[in-house]
Amino acid sequence: MSANEKITVLNPVGFAPKVARKAFAPRLETLNGKTVYLVDCRFDDSDLFLKQMQAWFAEHMPSVRTVFKPISSVYLVDDPTTWEEIRAKGDAAILGVGH
Repeated sequence: MSANEKITVLNPVGFAPKVARKAFAPRLETLNGKTVYLVDCRFDDSDLFLKQMQAWFAEHMPSVRTVFKPISSVYLVDDPTTWEEIRAKGDAAILGVGH
């Protein structure tokens, strides 16, 4: 390549997509008698943490029903069926996203 030749380069920085903010769901007054879904988003070891959380609820808050629910694919893929199940049958959800 001579000193007069030009090359084309690309900027690897990129730009993140814009994110629309959403409000949190309203806080429950109590978890007593409620069903809490523990959603495993299949990110590094979140299932281990959520199963420990499920055991904690069983020991310390036995009136809370917990449902361990892995999403149907990986965390990068939406799972509308799981979200609809939680809306229909659950009172709250905790999403496990790993370490």
